[in-house]
This record gives sequence, C-alpha cells and structure tokens, in this order.
Amino acid sequence: MRFNDECLTIERLVYRENESMKEQELLKRITFNPDIFSGKPIIRGHRIAVEHILGMLVAGDSIESLLDAYPYLEKEDILACLAYAHRMVAHERVEITV
Repeated sequence: MRFNDECLTIERLVYRENESMKEQELLKRITFNPDIFSGKPIIRGHRIAVEHILGMLVAGDSIESLLDAYPYLEKEDILACLAYAHRMVAHERVEITV
C-alpha cells in the first residue's frame, strides 16, 4: 500500500466514524411510546410517526414543505426519519427464490 492510498483509507474511516456518530445523534430523535400509534416510532414524542414522514417524502413532498406543514419539526427530525429507515433496511435480509 502506498502512502496516498493509506491516507485515503484513513480519511474514509474517519469519515465513516463521523457519519456513524451523526447518525446516532439523529436516531436519538426517534422515540417510542406505547400510548402513541401503538408504539410505532415517532419523532421526539410528537404525535407524528416516522412512517408518515417517509410516506410524505415518497409522495414528493420536500423537506421544506414538511417543515412548513409541521412547524414543531426541525430539519434534523426529517433526517432522523431517513436515518431510521436506512438503519432498518441495512439490517434486513432479503432472500430471492428462483
């Protein structure tokens, strides 16, 4: 391994570590309360489920339009929903049958 390759590898590791720490901070915004939506993941204890935010994003709503519609939400809340979805899908096992 050359010096430049080693530096790039270290930079990638540092970047991944920082991203992982950022993701963990975002995920702290996702909470669970059995009295709200039967315990589904919600945002900071509010009565808005992660799945609702994800559904609105899939339907074409922008982050800005969601923040306008739900003034108590912050951009980081929307990013937390995406981080949560990423975490769920990353650990999903898919088996393809032929």
